[in-house]
Amino acid sequence: MATLKQIRQRIKTSKSIQQITRAMKLVAAARLKKAQDRVLEARPYSDKMRDFMTSISGAGDLPAHPLLEKRPVQRACLILVTADRGLAGSYNTNLIRKAWDFLRAQTVPTDLICVGKKGGQFLSKRGYSVLHQITVPTSGARVEDAREVTRLAREVFESGEVDAVYVCYSKFYSPIRQVPQIVQLLPIEPVKSEGGAAAKNYIYEPGPEELLGTLLPKYLSTLIYQALLEATASEHGSRMTAMTSATDNAGKMIQQLTLTANRARQAGITKEILEVVGGAEALKS
Repeated sequence: MATLKQIRQRIKTSKSIQQITRAMKLVAAARLKKAQDRVLEARPYSDKMRDFMTSISGAGDLPAHPLLEKRPVQRACLILVTADRGLAGSYNTNLIRKAWDFLRAQTVPTDLICVGKKGGQFLSKRGYSVLHQITVPTSGARVEDAREVTRLAREVFESGEVDAVYVCYSKFYSPIRQVPQIVQLLPIEPVKSEGGAAAKNYIYEPGPEELLGTLLPKYLSTLIYQALLEATASEHGSRMTAMTSATDNAGKMIQQLTLTANRARQAGITKEILEVVGGAEALKS
């Protein structure tokens, strides 16, 4: 059984851990509010871009463009968005498991572009090729980060190095619910309108080639930026939830240890009293 001194040392350690986890929870909560606002602000733009692509697709076959080129998939690339740090609950684990299942199901070699260190560290040790490793600031993804990821994705696809590009990220629903998902980015498949509506007639100004030359890269960048924003909010939400649980568990441990320490102290006092009484009785006799 632990001594009273050891129990008090464990109480001191638990209080230190509780202070750290509480501070991390508060930081994550502050960052989550900003990240959540950015996600909600970006979603209408992303949805409108998707609606515009649906509308353009309704005009029939689109003119040729490098980002629309479909070819037999002989090599693929997966953009894996994880965190740089741990202590975020099951956030990184769920994403890595999703990517791991996807990679094992592929029949062609698959390279990786890793946003965040955790995914690259895990998969590189298992023989997968990491083409690029990108670090995102702890405050959250920026437009510059999305542009860099977009540039790398276009570079490997348009050069013919890979024939398909996917992104694995965690979609944010609430601080306690984030769902990992994999979405195909390249080649861009025009979104088909629901119901199989008849083709519409459009007059393009400028021409369809110039329009696609501007629209498709912007559409790709929007998808990637939205994925990074969703991932940032998911990470902060998962970290806040995990640190809340850790803080509560530390508090429960402190209560239990304090109760154990009080019992040990009372047992020690009772023992000393019995020894004094026993000594007094021995002197009387």
